[in-house]
Amino acid sequence: QVQLVESGGGSVQAGGSLTLSCIASLFEFSHYCLAWFRRPPGKEREGVATIDTVGNANYTDSVKGRFTISRDNDKKTVTLSMYNLKPDDTAVYLCAAIPATWVPSCLSVVAYNYYGQGTQVTVSS
Repeated sequence: QVQLVESGGGSVQAGGSLTLSCIASLFEFSHYCLAWFRRPPGKEREGVATIDTVGNANYTDSVKGRFTISRDNDKKTVTLSMYNLKPDDTAVYLCAAIPATWVPSCLSVVAYNYYGQGTQVTVSS
């Protein structure tokens, strides 16, 4: 059974930092496209960052320059480092995965087949 488990959420003041981690029970983890999504209160889920199998990354415009996605294939983890957090970053953050062989390009994927339950990030002004 595939599981994605996020950790690292919490409450911070604007301008603060948090690092989220997601550990995945995926066979051949290195062959997966990985991503972080978020679901702000009362809004739809949105993509935040994606990373392909060789470490190339893509970010939504609102987090460029503030967030960094990375992966550790040996530890089967994907990390989202978040800096200069803003109240608009408040959301439940979820990690996601899909086999890279299922898609033309990791960086253009919008729908994944595995999602975690999420971790809450709250940024106060």
